Amino acid sequence: MDAHDYLEHDATGLAALVREGRTTPQALLDLAEQRARQLNPRLNAIHHLMPDEARAQVARLAALPQGERGPLHGVPFLLKDVAQEHAGHRTRSGSRGTAHLPVPQVHSAYVRRSLDAGLVIFGKTTTPEFALKAVTETVAFGRTANPWHLGHVPGGSSGGAAAAVAAGIVPMAAASDGGGSIRIPAACCGLFGLKPSRGRVSMGPQAGEIWDGASTQGVISRSVRDAALALDVHAGAEPGDPFAIATPPMSFVTLAAQVPRRLRIGVCVDSPIGTPVHPQAVAAVRAAEALLRRLGHEVEEATVDVDGPALAKAYLHMYFGHVSADMRTAMAHGAKPSDFETLTRVLGVLGDALSAGEYVQWRSRWNGFAQGLAAFHARHDLLLTPTLAHPPIRHGQADPPGGLLAAMKLGLSTGLLRLLARAGALGSVVDQTARDNLVYTPYTQLANLTGTPAMSVPLHWTPEGLPLGVQFVAPFGDEATLLQLATQLEAAQPWMQRLPALAREGLSRRP
Repeated sequence: MDAHDYLEHDATGLAALVREGRTTPQALLDLAEQRARQLNPRLNAIHHLMPDEARAQVARLAALPQGERGPLHGVPFLLKDVAQEHAGHRTRSGSRGTAHLPVPQVHSAYVRRSLDAGLVIFGKTTTPEFALKAVTETVAFGRTANPWHLGHVPGGSSGGAAAAVAAGIVPMAAASDGGGSIRIPAACCGLFGLKPSRGRVSMGPQAGEIWDGASTQGVISRSVRDAALALDVHAGAEPGDPFAIATPPMSFVTLAAQVPRRLRIGVCVDSPIGTPVHPQAVAAVRAAEALLRRLGHEVEEATVDVDGPALAKAYLHMYFGHVSADMRTAMAHGAKPSDFETLTRVLGVLGDALSAGEYVQWRSRWNGFAQGLAAFHARHDLLLTPTLAHPPIRHGQADPPGGLLAAMKLGLSTGLLRLLARAGALGSVVDQTARDNLVYTPYTQLANLTGTPAMSVPLHWTPEGLPLGVQFVAPFGDEATLLQLATQLEAAQPWMQRLPALAREGLSRRP
């Protein structure tokens, strides 16, 4: 096993090589760590390494009889440093303000199931502060680069995970999605990203629901079958979970391998918040439409009866409230306001100004969005949209203008911003925040607030060589149809071996 072989295989394939005795968990870990040392200084995909834990896991796996080995026995893996608690390691959530939070004493269900499946966790990936942004740029841990072009972002908030997978450090990595955070980085990095249905993967025991159920956990991967296998590993309720979603009649791996029925797919390229859509985002969808028709599916223009601007504001109000709560938790353990980034502090002020009644009023609107999407799915099996409204942007392109940032800092330091927020004088600021925050990513929040599964599929690259995925949204609980269609698309237009030049850098040519 060498780096060439490592890059040619997905996680499922590497696990098969271990089972066949053609490589070992230690050899795979050595390759993953070697690639991390080589590539991470330019990517900043990984901010925390866990070599001792990885070697302990390798030793534990070596002692297991063949019949007790998990389906991903020996495959290197990286956690996202948000809501995926590993015992003995503080969860930092991309923030200086979390430096004094208690160190978890037990694994989260996600981490425990990963280890039980045989995955070898050797680090945590970089994420924006509190997983708030669609770019992975932090004061605490630095800026993460896109392996396809180091001057561009890998998306967020699972940007470190996507960068590590696209660069071939690991074949798949842990991720989570509260507003697009699996799908956005997958689209930016030429990868497959499936957001499971609400409740499919447990958030326990540390939480019942995260972001009021908008957030769920999964992986970013190079292959569809890896995503299906990971879902088999991670799916299922834990004691104390708020509810248990119905399990499918067979494994997701088996379901994914089945040919999908002829699907009726509704297409919408317009931004739900009325913001511009880049021609390449439209081109990505049109190319996907043509491929779907060639595969025998019915595709037609359609609209979803959901008020897009209202959905954006409902999403942002949830966002404000949870930022405020996260900051309060960190400050109760010794953090100072100055430990948080400026934009995070602004969002926290807006959250503090929300009354309980306002919060409940906006949260109650989620049901209307779910009803509107359900009516769409009564007529169409799937919704197809761009994943992103724009190709992966350059670093800093989404930053607030300097003058606005200075005004934010002044408003925070003087207390004026808090006074205006409490007086209800920042309505226009909330509206502008909704537009500015979602201008590049207006399509993904619908699936989060409705709890439905959605995926980004890497079917398009721009003339400049940047990936730009397309999104499919399914009815609640129907990951199977998404995985079946993705498997069909992957066979028709393979992408797994389409890697950035950086991933193959330093590899000697084979004869």
